[in-house]
Amino acid sequence: MDKVIFLDRDGTINEEVHYLHRPEDLKILPGVPQAIRLWRQAGYKIIVITNQAGVARGYYTCQDVENLHRHMNRMLEKEGARIDAFYYCPHHPEYGIGIYKKVCRCRKPGVGMFEMAERDFAVDKARSYMIGDKALDIQAGKNYGVYSILVGTGYGAGLRAEAVEKGEQPFYDFYAETLVDAAEFILKREREL
Repeated sequence: MDKVIFLDRDGTINEEVHYLHRPEDLKILPGVPQAIRLWRQAGYKIIVITNQAGVARGYYTCQDVENLHRHMNRMLEKEGARIDAFYYCPHHPEYGIGIYKKVCRCRKPGVGMFEMAERDFAVDKARSYMIGDKALDIQAGKNYGVYSILVGTGYGAGLRAEAVEKGEQPFYDFYAETLVDAAEFILKREREL
């Protein structure tokens, strides 16, 4: 069975850029290569799952997404890190055009991208994690049945502060300021299991 770190992309791995699709606009967040290296050394598979509504809206193509993902891996490999697989949802139920305007299972918080990953990996849900900077990332992880971590990059810190201000119970299983903090928490938790 594969231990898997499922990662959101924008705001979690790279700086949030409105409808990112051009390789020259990609900026990996500080500490991301280190976190990925730590997980890989501990035997985890690293899988990105990302909603890409820009495809649905006609802003860019599936080929653009795939080119960006190859570029991302080349950048990470220069720092000794690598992502094992990328899955993305090109649909949007309301704003999509043509074949991309539809309700689907793959768009987070749905679990379709996790199910796609299961075709390629033997996911051990009990030892796998979903990490992202938005509530829908966390909800997707919970819907799939894995431990879910809100990271403070991207929109995460703001979401957490808003929930605390309202006195709401955390909607995530754990909060980590950075991806490195998440990696250290997961590795410590694994030693204690």
